[in-house]
Amino acid sequence: MKPVNKLAVAQAFGRAANTYDDFSELQRISGNQLISRLARREFAQVLDAGCGTGWFSRYWKAQGCHVTALDLSAKMLNHARGQRAANSYLEGDIEALPLPNEQVSLAWSNLAVQWCGDLRKGLSELYRVTRPGGCVAFTTIAAGSLPELHAAWQAVDKRAHANNFLSLNEIETACDGWRISLHAGQVTQSFPDVMSAMRTLKGVGATHLHEGRKSSLMTRQQLQRLSLAWPQRDGKFPLSWQLVSGVIERD
Repeated sequence: MKPVNKLAVAQAFGRAANTYDDFSELQRISGNQLISRLARREFAQVLDAGCGTGWFSRYWKAQGCHVTALDLSAKMLNHARGQRAANSYLEGDIEALPLPNEQVSLAWSNLAVQWCGDLRKGLSELYRVTRPGGCVAFTTIAAGSLPELHAAWQAVDKRAHANNFLSLNEIETACDGWRISLHAGQVTQSFPDVMSAMRTLKGVGATHLHEGRKSSLMTRQQLQRLSLAWPQRDGKFPLSWQLVSGVIERD
């Protein structure tokens, strides 16, 4: 994988901060699935790494946890602060967390570690700041996602229009040596039209950002061709995601 342009990622999510929750159904699905894997566990201190607008920071705060919200985007962090989503806020990178060792009982990261240039490094940082007996809980997007998008764009210009994600095997390798439970599964969303699907893609950050932002806008002709080429299902425009969740026990 090519190096991630972190500045482009932060700027893209910053632009989406005010409307992000309108298109974040996938984030809520994946986060709720991860919560179900932590049932009956209690955490005093939680780090929400890649907090976005603070949706799940608010959840953990409501459970009585002391929550530290961290994000690469200052605008996202300001949005979370405006919502009083957490107890404290940190602008920072998951691959270089601005925290001392063993600070939290849960290092939580929902659909954020796919922006790490080195997944092992990002997870190692989350592991480092977690206390023994606590855990790291994360979700990420895996290879094989968005086949409908790729098929449709092949009929238009044959260029890549979405990021390449790590395979399940590569994710497993990044977790080697830790006590971890990994789950993989598919989630399919359905949309009434292509523009609705594309807005969700932009919100998730799945559009071509690893190398930076593409300046060209979609033309009306491209949109029409994309609509015709998109594999439809019952008159809807599907987007399929391969989601992976992991819970690492901190020794």
